[in-house]
Amino acid sequence: MTKHTLKRMNHKLSHVACGLAIVASLALTGCQGVYSGVVLPSPWYLQDDVQYFPPGPEFKLSREAAAMEEAKAQIESVPQDR
Repeated sequence: MTKHTLKRMNHKLSHVACGLAIVASLALTGCQGVYSGVVLPSPWYLQDDVQYFPPGPEFKLSREAAAMEEAKAQIESVPQDR
């Protein structure tokens, strides 16, 4: 075999090895991805532990809104009776 033939074979083998490494990494890892706005699960979604987050208040900044209303009430003057 010539040097050029060996180089070409090594080049092809490196491409095959790289392809196999990519396929193996995809097969061994969970792939959760967002495609067109849809979250597709990983292959192990049935064995995953489920976390429950109870619903919270609809308005998330209720304490901040109450504090701002209180500060606004303190700033506004009270009308005087004559």
